[in-house]
Amino acid sequence: MEFLAKAKPFLAVSLMQFSYAVMSIIAKSAMNQGMSPHVLVAYRMAVASILIAPFAIVLERKTRPKMTFTIFAKIMLISLFEPVLDQNLFYTAMKYTTTTFTTAICNTLPAVTFLLACIFRLENMDIKRVNCQAKVVGTLVAIGGATMMTLMKGKVIGLPWRADWRGNHHNQSVESGTDQKQNLLIGALLTLAGCFSWSFFIILQTVLLKSYPAQLSLTAMICVTGMVEGAVMAFAVEKGNTALWSLHLNCKLLAVIYGGVVSGTAFYIMGWVSKRRGPVFVSAFNPLNMVIVAILGSFFLAEKMYVGRIIGSVVIVIGIYIVLWGKSKDRLQSEPDRELAPIDQPIAASATVTMIAARDSGN
Repeated sequence: MEFLAKAKPFLAVSLMQFSYAVMSIIAKSAMNQGMSPHVLVAYRMAVASILIAPFAIVLERKTRPKMTFTIFAKIMLISLFEPVLDQNLFYTAMKYTTTTFTTAICNTLPAVTFLLACIFRLENMDIKRVNCQAKVVGTLVAIGGATMMTLMKGKVIGLPWRADWRGNHHNQSVESGTDQKQNLLIGALLTLAGCFSWSFFIILQTVLLKSYPAQLSLTAMICVTGMVEGAVMAFAVEKGNTALWSLHLNCKLLAVIYGGVVSGTAFYIMGWVSKRRGPVFVSAFNPLNMVIVAILGSFFLAEKMYVGRIIGSVVIVIGIYIVLWGKSKDRLQSEPDRELAPIDQPIAASATVTMIAARDSGN
């Protein structure tokens, strides 16, 4: 029983990363079938709102602070950054590239958040300290890895479950033309822009939690306002094409329902694991999402792996672990901020980083 108790955090965070990976595959499949990424975001937030709102109403009915116009305006603002801008940029980037590529680039989120925290002077930096040096170096390494993934390609890696695993690359020229159409540069820029948007959300959310500490209620309101803003954006971008909003018993409906469920359950898992093992423990599992997406993508989406992009992914992971090491030293030197992030990252990328970044701006 003692072994099972110790294993629960590992199992929980692994399950969460697997859920995110499956969501990326399902979302990509739905978009391949013609689903608009903007409509997907609006629907996903609608499902998440339905799941989270009842718990917020019941569990925080006695502790919920009074809502003011100022707080509501702030909620509207941060929900515009996440989920609206962030998720729309992420899924649009996924249409240009692949699930593996966008998920790998999203691993730069801790570095991007650290960079913004330094710019807005929310991070206390003493460059003479080893942990501060580690965070700077890790950020540069992660950004370098993202650049490598965009510019480098290399040979196709043969996989045992694919027809080309013995080095049969007769479709190499076709793949090169496909890569040009996917436009990796645009996809990388959109993904990085999404990371910046989510980082802004992280910083603003931390400030808002001080004046409105009802985390579950805040989560529900962000989902609701994000749903409304996302729907407005979807209608504007798609020019009122109502046909894109139709759902049937196919992968599109699965992406909507599953995405909403993941958004709701990830909040609980993040909080449960972080309270027991800390946010650094949770974030250390983020690269697992990228590995699972790469395997599932090659199985179900026929995505190919390239040597250059694998190298870039490894460089990103190394950079992020350097940043996390620096943050772990921060936790030993000061009392950690226990506030948890109230909303998850879509795709591909991992929401648990939010908790680390929330502490960044609280220093």
